[in-house]
Amino acid sequence: MINVLIVLLVIICVILLQIFLSRTESKWPGLVLPILCFVCSLIVPLNMIVANSAALIFWLITNIPTVILLLVYFICREKYRKKSQLEKMRIQDLE
Repeated sequence: MINVLIVLLVIICVILLQIFLSRTESKWPGLVLPILCFVCSLIVPLNMIVANSAALIFWLITNIPTVILLLVYFICREKYRKKSQLEKMRIQDLE
């Protein structure tokens, strides 16, 4: 029971960290955790001896955190995308 709570706490902390990094002005800090998860998901299947569909399925399963972190990133970056579009519209109006 305590192990499950610790895992949930770690998952919540990682998602909160991803939200914090994604809301920074620069886009690169928010991509650190998804890239790290993707690289880690590549390491394990490449070390597997079995070269069949099991490695592909395992790779897809290990990429679930990568997809979740990217979703958090794109949701948080939506504000900056809208701000950038408004800025472009203002510049065009001034011309």
